[in-house]
Amino acid sequence: MDIEAPDFLARLQQGDNAAFAELVQHQHHRLLATARSMLSHADAEEAVQDAWIAIHRAIGEFEGRSQLRTWLTRIVINQARMMLRKQGREIQFDPSSEEDPLAHRFREGGHWQDGPRHWDLDGPDALLTRDELRQCMAKCLERMPESQRLVLELRDLQGMDFDAICNMLDVSASNVRVLLHRARARLFELVDHFQETGEC
Repeated sequence: MDIEAPDFLARLQQGDNAAFAELVQHQHHRLLATARSMLSHADAEEAVQDAWIAIHRAIGEFEGRSQLRTWLTRIVINQARMMLRKQGREIQFDPSSEEDPLAHRFREGGHWQDGPRHWDLDGPDALLTRDELRQCMAKCLERMPESQRLVLELRDLQGMDFDAICNMLDVSASNVRVLLHRARARLFELVDHFQETGEC
């Protein structure tokens, strides 16, 4: 199903409930994953439900200045941010205060202190099939700063382009790239450590 198709958008904007049900069925899990990168599972469910209500009310006013997918994600992110504010929390998208997780691996001149270890087990795919590593990665993602986790979710798991992410989060492209680099670096460190020790 192509949610960006003009005829589908027209049906949505005319209040076609069947089209809206298709949209929910097609996009709900993706939007829930986005919310879960910012909130607990229960809060994410609530934020997405609130977002669907807001989307249903506003779909007739969708102007098409962005892709529908981007617009939907932006609404979910805004709902999650409102929920975080109510809880007295906020996601910071300024990566300048955080240290690069791979900084200790390099000398001052930028050369490797200790190069990456060789990953065996017939390559990364075989390594990722191990349940222990998947559990470690889930823990790593839970501990990851929310801003990094959200950017990783949007870029690497949902395949959104940098411009869309920048617009959704109201941050610069350089900040998005730094956050993404740091999230990937944390996962790299985890896999590297797991490969060497067999532990998280």
